[in-house]
Amino acid sequence: MDILTMIYNALIADPYIKEQAYGRIKYYEYPETGDVKAPFIIIDPIDAPNPSDFADNTWLTYDCLFQIEVWSPNRIVTNSIADKVRDVMWKEFGLKQKSGPQEFDKGVFRDARRYEGKIYREDVDGL
Repeated sequence: MDILTMIYNALIADPYIKEQAYGRIKYYEYPETGDVKAPFIIIDPIDAPNPSDFADNTWLTYDCLFQIEVWSPNRIVTNSIADKVRDVMWKEFGLKQKSGPQEFDKGVFRDARRYEGKIYREDVDGL
């Protein structure tokens, strides 16, 4: 199960996120501050997904912790994209927002939110 790809696909499935950041949604890859002329979204796992919730000696879920950052030269756009990301993470995966700073540096607004929760294995029925 490639959770990073699942998150990426869920984000670009949202019309607003796709319109604002398509082609600038990355894993681990942070833009240079001077290169931020349009919104970027960076997906960064904080911890490797950990097996959890066991039944009959088989794990059923992954405990997950991700940080998703939105970088933009516009504070309102940064906040609105970050709110949409929050909604997608909850609706699609049941991951809840935990914390995260908002920062401003050299003309770039950055909203870095962490999401935590459990994602069920896709292959449980085949075990």
